[in-house]
Amino acid sequence: MKALQLAAVLLLVAASAIAEGGCCSTNTTPSCCAKAELAAAPFSDQSLYQTESKWTTDANKQIKLAGLKGRPQVLVMFFASCQYACPILVHDLTRIEAGLNPELRGKVGFTLVTFDTKRDTPGALAKFRESRNLSPKNWTLLHGSDDDVLELAALLGVKYKQEANGQFAHSNIITVLNAEGEIVHQLTGLGQDINGIVRKLEKLLTKD
Repeated sequence: MKALQLAAVLLLVAASAIAEGGCCSTNTTPSCCAKAELAAAPFSDQSLYQTESKWTTDANKQIKLAGLKGRPQVLVMFFASCQYACPILVHDLTRIEAGLNPELRGKVGFTLVTFDTKRDTPGALAKFRESRNLSPKNWTLLHGSDDDVLELAALLGVKYKQEANGQFAHSNIITVLNAEGEIVHQLTGLGQDINGIVRKLEKLLTKD
């Protein structure tokens, strides 16, 4: 990832500064070193939030994946015109949301990322949100470039291919990310038992 390469460069710069008596030398205050460490590695090497990809929400807001940080996310890749698998996947996410304890529901985000970069414009995603009655407080719908979609799919282990009729053949995977963007659980298939995901989310939210 570009972010990983950037982190490596920053670490080399920090090492050079130490050798030359720079900001991290023993003759300076430690606050400079602390700031450099934060800039170099804001997320772990397992976090999806390191990616530099840029996305547009259905409200036409530009964000990076790191904008989702701070609460667990349940993420699915889909396309809005899908007639079979995707409606089931989205329904599975609403089942997960409904299965959470009421006091915890607002602390979990649900993210849908489209494969269909041409047809699923932010406006089309906004119509999909309205048709499915997906709350803007908890649900995020994202449109990205072909390259960024391909990168995210690879990180999630999702395979997809557009067919001649414009539809997409794709993996059906629900991914749970912790608040730092690390994959902590995945469920493959349609209409599966979602209790394991519900328990995982509640554990993430109630841990000390």
